[in-house]
Amino acid sequence: MSTPATIRRTARTDRPAPPPAVTLSVGLWLAAILAGFAETLVRLAGEAPPSGTEIAGRAGIYLALAVLVVQLRSGRNVIRWTVVGLLGVIGTLSLVVDPVTAMLAGASPAGFLASASTVELAAAGLRVLHLLAVFAALALLFHPAARTFFRRTGTARTAA
Repeated sequence: MSTPATIRRTARTDRPAPPPAVTLSVGLWLAAILAGFAETLVRLAGEAPPSGTEIAGRAGIYLALAVLVVQLRSGRNVIRWTVVGLLGVIGTLSLVVDPVTAMLAGASPAGFLASASTVELAAAGLRVLHLLAVFAALALLFHPAARTFFRRTGTARTAA
């Protein structure tokens, strides 16, 4: 007779292992999340540091997103599209809206670099790393091996 623990363990072993593209994508998403939280912490040393409430809120959001990202390894296509929508689209927009708004108002990257404090430069550097990790992670989610993984895992789950 099977116990629930045995059934759970069997179900996990029946799932195909994620291909390297998905594993690397998960790592890059987690790196992006860490860069975002590191930027928050760096801003503590700035002229207008985030409050404890803001830090706690961001930490909670980052933790929830990290849990979501790790679920990519399950192969569920709905998780992939949720990550793409939340982190790839909304998250990217949240990272670029301030710099784009500043440039539309007449600021220039050269002017920013010339006048920025060390804290602002560190935060900007982390934001660039954050964006690079997001773009690479997004691309890997649509690598042929990743597409096959999400398609096969979704089909196997539906057929079961």
